[in-house]
Amino acid sequence: MKLLRVGPVGRERPAVMDEAGDLRAISEEIDGTFLASGGVARVRQALESGTLPVLDAGGLRVGAPVARPGKIVCIGLNYRDHAEETGATPPAEPVVFMKAANTVVGPYDEVLIPRGSVKTDWEVELAVVIGETARYVETHEEALAKVAGYAISNDVSEREFQLERGGQWDKGKSCETFNPLGPWLVTAEEVPDPQDLGLRLWVDGEPYQNGSTKNMIFGVAEVVRYLSRFMVLEPGDIINTGTPAGVALGLPGTPYLREGQVMELEIDGLGRQRQTVGRA
Repeated sequence: MKLLRVGPVGRERPAVMDEAGDLRAISEEIDGTFLASGGVARVRQALESGTLPVLDAGGLRVGAPVARPGKIVCIGLNYRDHAEETGATPPAEPVVFMKAANTVVGPYDEVLIPRGSVKTDWEVELAVVIGETARYVETHEEALAKVAGYAISNDVSEREFQLERGGQWDKGKSCETFNPLGPWLVTAEEVPDPQDLGLRLWVDGEPYQNGSTKNMIFGVAEVVRYLSRFMVLEPGDIINTGTPAGVALGLPGTPYLREGQVMELEIDGLGRQRQTVGRA
């Protein structure tokens, strides 16, 4: 299934793409509570019984498919080619950092260059949405069973803030609008192998990123298992699993994002995003 939220900012309505179905009879939101309470199974049952009312989503804004994530956990340097292009040694364990939850915006919403920024960069990533509490997970099979589904994430980053201003990476990752998500939450059964997905990104129509999740150093199952040793992952949490090569940071001479430019992103089976760049 492909779950989404449509409508103005703060007034999105939950829906399912499969039958253009209105989910408000099942839940007012697609969030951690919905996922933890078996919401996906209830939607599936309603689809099978044909009881969902039709939602005419034509012309409506598409919001992020998950409302109010509790936390966004990010994995850095998780693609071999990206580590190479940035001159970093591939990590022996996942590099973990956090991104503010209120960075999440819709997949077609404007991305704002922060005030004082000179190095705002793009990163197409596979986002993992947690559906069940994950605490001290032991096996990869158990880890994947905790996943509700997958989405496209643009882990927008300000590289000077991240790398040249001291401290940890979070300050270059948590600026407003720095996590377009969606357009859909594609449920896990529709993604039988998260390690076999192509990821692509263009800026003003020029291709920059063209990778595959096969190139991850730590796959989705290992990332979930690993993180559960250090923090409790809860329904509605998002994990950004890293980006392949082709970011401006790794391409000497490549300009960073400028006002008016357009980013387009896609991942096999998960849809496509498009953002225009503005200024804060």
